Amino acid sequence: MKPSFFTLLLLSLLCTCVRAQTLGYQQPDKAILDLVDVPLAPSVLMDDAKENMVLLYRDAYKSIEELSRQEMRLGGLRIDPATNIGSRTTYYNKVAVRAVSGQKTLKEVTGLPASPKLGNLSWSPDQQKIAMTHTASAGVEVWLLDVATASATQLTDASKTPLNANLRDVINWAEDGQSMLIKLLPESRKPLIDGATAVPTGPTISTADGKKAQNRTYQDLLKNPNDEHNFEQLALSTIVRLNLDGTQSPFLPTAMYRSVNFSPDGQYLMVSRIERPFSYIVPYSRFPTITTIYDKSGKMVSVVNEAPLEEVRPQGFMATSKGRRSMNWRSDRPHSLVYVKALDEGDPAKEVDFRDEVFQLEAPFTGEGKSILKTIMRYAGIQWGDDDTAIAYDRWWNTRNTKTYVFDPSDASKKPVIIADRNYQDRYSDPGNFVTTRNKYGSSVLALDGDNAFLLGAGYSEKGQFPFLDEMNLSSGKKERLYQSAYTDRIESLRDYDPKTKQLSVRIESPTDYPNYFFRDTRSGKLTQVTDFANPFEALGKVHKEVITYEREDGLELSGTLYLPVGYDMEKKEKKPMILWAYPREYKDKASASQTTANPNGFIYPYYGSPIYWVTRGYVVLDGAAFPIVGEGDTEPNDSFRKQLVANAKAAIDAVDERGYIDRERVAVGGHSYGAFMVANLLSHSDLFAAGIARSGAYNRTLTPFGFQSEQRSYWEAPEVYNTMSPFMHAEKMKTPLLLVHGEADNNSGTYPLQSERYFNALKGLGATVRLVMLPKESHGYRAKESILHLLWEQDQWMERWVKNKGEVRP
Repeated sequence: MKPSFFTLLLLSLLCTCVRAQTLGYQQPDKAILDLVDVPLAPSVLMDDAKENMVLLYRDAYKSIEELSRQEMRLGGLRIDPATNIGSRTTYYNKVAVRAVSGQKTLKEVTGLPASPKLGNLSWSPDQQKIAMTHTASAGVEVWLLDVATASATQLTDASKTPLNANLRDVINWAEDGQSMLIKLLPESRKPLIDGATAVPTGPTISTADGKKAQNRTYQDLLKNPNDEHNFEQLALSTIVRLNLDGTQSPFLPTAMYRSVNFSPDGQYLMVSRIERPFSYIVPYSRFPTITTIYDKSGKMVSVVNEAPLEEVRPQGFMATSKGRRSMNWRSDRPHSLVYVKALDEGDPAKEVDFRDEVFQLEAPFTGEGKSILKTIMRYAGIQWGDDDTAIAYDRWWNTRNTKTYVFDPSDASKKPVIIADRNYQDRYSDPGNFVTTRNKYGSSVLALDGDNAFLLGAGYSEKGQFPFLDEMNLSSGKKERLYQSAYTDRIESLRDYDPKTKQLSVRIESPTDYPNYFFRDTRSGKLTQVTDFANPFEALGKVHKEVITYEREDGLELSGTLYLPVGYDMEKKEKKPMILWAYPREYKDKASASQTTANPNGFIYPYYGSPIYWVTRGYVVLDGAAFPIVGEGDTEPNDSFRKQLVANAKAAIDAVDERGYIDRERVAVGGHSYGAFMVANLLSHSDLFAAGIARSGAYNRTLTPFGFQSEQRSYWEAPEVYNTMSPFMHAEKMKTPLLLVHGEADNNSGTYPLQSERYFNALKGLGATVRLVMLPKESHGYRAKESILHLLWEQDQWMERWVKNKGEVRP
């Protein structure tokens, strides 16, 4: 008798429990495959004048061959040493140009290299051209797109003068738009060391001097002197001036340049370079840096900051460095430098009236500068308007509070006015973001009409989502609503506003209408369509989608987006299997935790990590199910993590079951990263699910002892929390089939591949039903088409066996 499909699958799974195996890449069922292998609509770039539109096309996935190129993981970076650019860079492979109005003929850009790999796109100051990089086999080179003619020309040749794009910030336009500064590989760069074959000169030694260095568990760090050598060589570059005719001239000598920024008027240049000593416990962003101001000819003016190695910081998410930080040019002035200093020495445990102070420093950029603002909480940025108007923000993680100030940067004696003081997790009270415009320097500043500024808001409310445009008088604080979307069957996202023409740029979508761009006249309401992208997922055109709300046992209101299977008969209501997909989030108040931001009118867009594919396989899908973890007052959310997790899951299943759609004995749960951690906990501490899928998670919190996710306390401060929350510590309770998936090259803090390997070994040793799939070359998110198709196959087979056909075959 021929063995059944499920018998063969079972034998495969049992073999996996006995030994590891290599399985060729598989492809999922055709119904899923047809939704995966579709061309993407292009990304849209529009100039500020709304005259020209640039369309950028890319492949949806990389190939496993691309991911298999040599990669160096150093100081938090992942570098392709053969081409000197990030090894995981996403490239565009086609560019087209089209007029926004009038003759809308789409012109594909000519003159591009064969098989282009384009990135680092940068508008010229007049927005008539775009500089960009192309990654050739010999390295990175600069190309120039002329928007008017839709033609591209090559400015540098990687075989002669390759760029160094390893530390990004590789193209910086001069103010006249006739030249740019670029980073080139120095001719003096020494050969890289192959750590696998190099003969060690001695042991690697780390020391501690008694100071607390409570850092997150970063990955891709330097590990030995060979790594130090390679990092330095890969970071070194020479800055040259590149003219639009391709000629070059030296500008700054070889160094480890991290950032390069012209002042708005182009008269000065702020350059930050990395220095030794390096570190084995923090990424390069916390290596020593020296920041120097040069004039536009390359002559040094002043050293404005010398930041030391930061291995040691006070504890807490609001901890920061002691010295100058957040150094930037004021976008509304020619060349005013602004920086921030902590008034609490960067220690959130210290009680002070003001946490941070903002200073302004003028040429020749010496001395301390002039104080222009103090913030009550940790500084979070400034939007500049004009000489006497600016908007500042601060925030505090512990209370989830944020404040918005309007202040006069020209007169520090004037007290800043707080125009918003709110919980930043409270989406219903979000006033929106201030509209900006380009000033005479080509920099982004507040769009002001006298004392009036403008706000674009997402418009979440108890009744649904209705995006809005407000005009706010910054002197009186009074607001007037200029426009609010009234759609109840689609989403109108407000992207930009021009106060002069009274025109909004919007994007409109529905569950079956692909997002497209429009202009809306706020006076007449007239809508003008700009793009016309088709829906590539027609198979999902008749899928029923709705946002459901329901209550947790403690009365907390929850929500999730419910999809019914393709062709589901809502009158017959046949009970179907279900997959629930979620991600836990921590809150400090119940009111914010109960808010609904899901919108049933969003376009149904399956992507590699989505569970939506399974509506084609007969499953009910509850996606984005709310999993709030609330800790009010002095109680931290994680103090009752497991209890709330199970309560969230039970409420979600009960809600869909009460609607008559599902067989609650055939429900799967899935999640990625912290969602995977959630899955393992739910399967260990409840009997609600038939199976689980956990991707790229962390399961033993003692391996992340100085905090994880939203937990600030260390293991030694709250050992019971770490142990209680760790599924690894409760592996003996696992009685539900679990599919573990992890990228072998995961770079996310804390989610080492070791987490899944050790958890699998524990479960296997204790007799659980578990399958571990390690995806070669993949990071925390998965990129190769082969990997993604195989992932979908694994998930599909797992759910077919343990959920849809639960009980049909028993071991």
